[in-house]
Amino acid sequence: MSSPRFQSFVAEESNEQRRVNLYLLDEVREEARIKAEAMKRRVDHQYSSKVKPWQFQVSDLVMCKAHPYELENKLSPKWTGPFRVTKAKGNGSYKLETLDGGPIPRSWNAPNLKFYFS
Repeated sequence: MSSPRFQSFVAEESNEQRRVNLYLLDEVREEARIKAEAMKRRVDHQYSSKVKPWQFQVSDLVMCKAHPYELENKLSPKWTGPFRVTKAKGNGSYKLETLDGGPIPRSWNAPNLKFYFS
C-alpha cells in the first residue's frame, strides 16, 4: 500500500518547483537579511532606551566596583572608594586618584564606576 503523497508525486512538477525555489533563493536570502537587520535595530533601540549613560567630570567623586579577589565574604562591600576623577580619556574611560592625591595605575570604564555622594 503506497501513501496518497507517493501516488500523487509527479517528477516533472517536482523538478520545476525545485528550479523555481532555486531561482528565488537570492530574494529569500535578501529578505531574511533585511528582517535580521530590522530585528537588530529594534533590540539596539530597546537596549539604548533603558541604558543610562554615565559621564563623569574631572574632580567628581566616584566609587569603583570591587574585584572578586577583594571580597572576603558575601557581606564585604561591593564598592571601594571614594576616588577622584583626574582625566576623562574618552569612550567612557577614566583615570582616578585617591582623595589624598595618590594615582591609581589603571584606567576604569564607566560601567564599573558610580557617583559617590557624601
